[in-house]
Amino acid sequence: MLTREEALSLVKENVKKRNVVFHMIAVEAVMRGLARYLGEDEDLWGLTGLLHDIDYEKIGDAWERHGVLAGEILKELVSEEVLRAIKAHNFERTGVLPESRIEKALICCDAISGLLVACALVMPSKKLADVKVKTVKKKFKAKDFARGADRERILFCEKNGVPREKFFEIALEGLKKYTAEIGL
Repeated sequence: MLTREEALSLVKENVKKRNVVFHMIAVEAVMRGLARYLGEDEDLWGLTGLLHDIDYEKIGDAWERHGVLAGEILKELVSEEVLRAIKAHNFERTGVLPESRIEKALICCDAISGLLVACALVMPSKKLADVKVKTVKKKFKAKDFARGADRERILFCEKNGVPREKFFEIALEGLKKYTAEIGL
């Protein structure tokens, strides 16, 4: 398995846009927090989150390739479990249906990361430290807020037996540990 440092280096070789890299780190953070809560392998789940969009800038408009191309880039470097989770996070286009805990987790962690960042950016301080679970709950219900944060995908947390409010708490606390890396 790749180390985090090796994975981050690989991400930076393949992804040039800073905000996309920050997003990938944010998903890693939330995946680690959820793995901890569920008693899963934090390093494996974190690595999956960190690498999940490694093909983002290479696919252009070919969204059906998102996850598939990542699999080609990563095939000799990570386990089949990681490759399948990355493909399943774009299941609507790849046809790889999410079945395992890690696959469902990547979907909800990917989606909530955007909602949490948007919550931070509307705070006067623009800092994640000032975001409370109560704020996330309120913003989750506001359909016109952070429209790109797909609420149905966030609710995949419930497919892993994690109630949405508990997931908000886990995700927020996990992401707060990475604020220095993502500038929030």
